[in-house]
Parts: sequence; structure tokens; C-alpha cells
Amino acid sequence: MNYQYVAKNLAGDAIKGKIEAETKELALQELEKNRLFVIEIKETPIWNKDIVLTKRVKNKEFVMFLRQYATLIHAGIPISDSTKTMAKQTESPILKAALLDIDRQLDRGESLSKAVANHPKIFPALLVNMIIAGEASGKLDEILNEMADYFEKEYRNKQRIVSALMYPSIVGVITLFLSIFLLVFVVPQFIGMFNSLGEEIPPFTQFILSLSNFAGAFWWLVLLFLAGIYVLYRSLLKKESFAYRVDKIKMKMPLFGVLVHKGALVRLTTTLSTLVNSSVPILQSVEITEEVVGNRVLKEVLRKVRKSLEIGESMTIPMKEHWAFPALVIQMVQIGEKTGTLDQMLLKAANFYEEEVEQLSTRIKTLIEPLMIIILTVIVGSIIAAVVIPMFSLFENI
Repeated sequence: MNYQYVAKNLAGDAIKGKIEAETKELALQELEKNRLFVIEIKETPIWNKDIVLTKRVKNKEFVMFLRQYATLIHAGIPISDSTKTMAKQTESPILKAALLDIDRQLDRGESLSKAVANHPKIFPALLVNMIIAGEASGKLDEILNEMADYFEKEYRNKQRIVSALMYPSIVGVITLFLSIFLLVFVVPQFIGMFNSLGEEIPPFTQFILSLSNFAGAFWWLVLLFLAGIYVLYRSLLKKESFAYRVDKIKMKMPLFGVLVHKGALVRLTTTLSTLVNSSVPILQSVEITEEVVGNRVLKEVLRKVRKSLEIGESMTIPMKEHWAFPALVIQMVQIGEKTGTLDQMLLKAANFYEEEVEQLSTRIKTLIEPLMIIILTVIVGSIIAAVVIPMFSLFENI
């Protein structure tokens, strides 16, 4: 909930502002902690609330924030002052509100990592743990720059996969809507003509006419069915077993499965390498990677890896027993464990698969474009041909 308040500070100056809290009592407690004497407080009217279209900070803005924050800290500016400066200059209302709250917590003596952890929707667990490592080592500015590189790289890899899937998705949607348009609005124009002529209609044309009749009469049922399928899918996705099967299918499906699989490996190896390189304990590093890897198949293996480490065994034992981990990753991890260069070996694996993803996404886009055009031509062309070809036959007989 958002609240408007009028208060006085220790100097007796009147202050007006807004605060976000779950209840009015919590808002009052927060203001009192900031040494403000509340005169009036009420819930912000709906027409006076800040309109926010998204609850996420854009990747570009987030990366820029991390780099600028690191620069301020590296210049010797206190963290509280650096936070105030970033809150003033950021254009993201979500990030601005979070930074203002973090600044209030810093003024109360909280650590940056603890203050940031109170905003998990904006600052992921990976970043929180890296900040903890930075606070312990005194290299917070370096850690923030490293995190900026990480999120920038992660976004770039994600965009490669999305761009490879985007073209077939767009062409598929165009094909669907064009087919529906022809069946609902174009084909019915010829039904009356075929019936009036009384000639025998070819089976395929009869099938298209029947499909057109159904689409025209029950289009709402088709939309309702598709919406039902989507809602059912989203609800089933909340179940761990179903979500695991979906991720497994994604990794094994033809053509795109390899891209999804290698993209997930890039994220895993990059995250784990970054954590280990920042001196985060290996068990904690694996646990954090479990949460951010974004693939339940790999997450399940990482859970077994953590258990293997807890009893003093090698990380590679569960990896060798699972198809999701290729020999290259296993060999790199083995070398890293033996030589104490696990972070470097994982980074090499990440760089290798990053190049693989880039080449594969380019290759898929090159192959899929003509294939989707052929599919579009066949589907739409078949509907048109089913109507046009019998017309020529009918006119010849007149």
C-alpha cells in the first residue's frame, strides 16, 4: 500500500512525502525510525498513485545502474551517498523506490547486502550474495562491475535464443490468422455459388468448405478452447513434476532443443564461475546457481552435485550420470577441481558454449526462414487452391 504523510523532522521543518508499506502501522513505524514526527498519514488516492506499467527494471537500465554505482564507490564516495545519488538520477520508478528504501535502511545502520535483499524482485539472490562477498573482501566496486558484465552477457545470450525463436513464432501467428481470415470471410463467399451450380465438389474442397462453416459458426469455441489450453498449461506449470517434463522436452525437441540446452549450460557455467571467482563457498555457489539456472533438469542435477560435495565427493559424479552434462563440462570441472582453477575452467566452458549458441542461433535463423515461408505458402495456398481450382472446372462445364 502507498501512503501520503505530513511530518516534522528534528529541526521542526514540515515534510510531505509518500511511503510504501503493507499496513498504516508499519508505515508509521518506518517514519518514526527515520526520526520523523507524523502529523497526518493517509492512503494515497488511486488517481494520485504513480502508474507503473512493469514491475521489472529493464536490463539496460540495471546494467547502467551497477556500473555507475561501482564508479561512485570506487571514487571513495560513501555507500549511503552513492545510493542517494543513484536514486536521484535513475529514470526507473521501480528502481528509484527501491534505492530510496535501501538508503533509509543504510541510514539505520543496515548493511548494503541486507538492505538489497529486501527487494528480491529487483535484486536477484545472485547479486545479493556477490555483494556479501564484496563487503567481506572490500572489493565491492569490482564485484558490481563484474555483475554488470554478467547481466549484460546473460541478456545477450537470452536475446540470441529469443531471436532464433521469434521468426518462426511470428510467421506461425501470421499463418494462423491468415488461414482463419480466409476460412471465415473469403471461403463462405463461394459456398453459395458451388451450391447453386449443383456440380460435384472435390473431396478436399468439401473439407475446406466444412472447415469454413465450422470456423464461421464456432469461432468463439475455438478461442475459448485455446484460452483454456493456455490457462491449464500455466496452472500445471506450477507443479514441479510437470515443469520438469516441459524443460526436458524443450531440451530434447528437434532443432531448437540443442539451442535451449546449450543456452542453459552457458547460464550455469557463467553463474558458477562468477560465484567461485568471488570467493563464495562452493556449496553456497552451487545452491545459488540452482535457483538462477532457470532449467529444472539442470537444477535437479545441481541439487545432487551439492549433496555429493557435502559428503566430500567430486562434483562430477552426478554430472557423469546425467545426459544433460556433456563431456566437455565434466572434463573442465575435473581439471578445475584438481588444479584449484574451477572458476577459470568453468569460464572457458561458458565461453565455448556462448560461441556455440551464437553460431547455432544464426544457423537456425538461416534454415528456418525458407522453411516457414514454405509452410505459410502450403497452408494458405491449399485453402485458396481448394476454392479456385474447382471454379475453373465448373466454368468449363457451363
